[in-house]
Amino acid sequence: MPLVDSYARSARLIAAIKELRLGAVRVPAELGGGGWTVAELFDLLIDLAEVDPDVPHILRIHFGFVEELFTLPRTQQKDAWLPLVLAGLLFGGALTELSDKPVGNYAYDSTLTPRAGGGFVLDGRKFYSTGARFADYVRVSAALPDGGILTAVVPADRDGVEHVDDWDGIGQRHTGSGTTVLTNVLVAESETLPLRGADSAVEPRMGFPQLYLHALAAGILRSVASDAAELVRTRKRNFVFANSAEPRHDPQLLEVIGSISAAAFAAEAIVRTAAQGLDRAFAAARSTGFDARLEDEAAAQAAKAKVSIEEFALRAATRLFDVGGASATRSSAHLDRHWRNLRTLFSHNPAAYKARALGDLVVNDTPLPAAGHF
Repeated sequence: MPLVDSYARSARLIAAIKELRLGAVRVPAELGGGGWTVAELFDLLIDLAEVDPDVPHILRIHFGFVEELFTLPRTQQKDAWLPLVLAGLLFGGALTELSDKPVGNYAYDSTLTPRAGGGFVLDGRKFYSTGARFADYVRVSAALPDGGILTAVVPADRDGVEHVDDWDGIGQRHTGSGTTVLTNVLVAESETLPLRGADSAVEPRMGFPQLYLHALAAGILRSVASDAAELVRTRKRNFVFANSAEPRHDPQLLEVIGSISAAAFAAEAIVRTAAQGLDRAFAAARSTGFDARLEDEAAAQAAKAKVSIEEFALRAATRLFDVGGASATRSSAHLDRHWRNLRTLFSHNPAAYKARALGDLVVNDTPLPAAGHF
């Protein structure tokens, strides 16, 4: 599919999501939202990713922002954004920068400079701005002159905000994950929020951003399983040395299909179990404040999900070609998208660091890193 057509398709799907107000499913029902649990949200993400993993990936920053609005303490500044969420508007993000600073240390070259008449001027250049191109508002973190960090939430089409279509990743190609350039962007005081986690003493470790990506992986594995089954079901010929004239009755090919199907089931089960841990932690954060024990449990479960899913998911996406023959490798078949999308999702924080931290936790009771990027 041509790139421009794919972006147009994503834009149509995002427009439908806005109309259905799916971005408000985690807002409490008494406030006009869906009142869904985290587990119910993740079921939706898996369903969406089965059809098109780019679309739920575009929404990742939005759902994280909604969780932040309801994390105690509740403030008037947070509550001011709720009507927009309830109206179906979406929030993208522009956080990461290409610099020599360590990832996740909350140090930015982008700046928020106070104005004499009030408010700020925002300048900077952000990379990996997933979802920003499709969003109504963009959430940007930048440095203050005194060394502090503040988040600005501004309309995505405000003067000085430029979305550059330069994302060239091997997968998740239509998420709009390119550069956001910010030049003399005016920001009102009411359009700012404290950056949650800039103070490491209160940084949540619940693993929501990482587990979110693995819900998308579970949806992709559903597609891998269905595509593999369709390949075997519709193939008309088999190799002369195969076990059956018809591929659909070849036990070796059926074994591969069964293994891929089992991988898809396992990924969903793992994600759903870890999502229940997030539910417990988020429920506490919304009602009584952060519960360190629940946070740690949820973070550990999300990390275990990442470490356990990635190897068998990539293997399943590769074994898809074992049942299709050489014709399955044609570009027109587009089957390589599954592996490329999975590999791109899994590159958000290497699993090796997760596994090492989990081992240190199990053996030495060393707490997991207190960082949102973990």
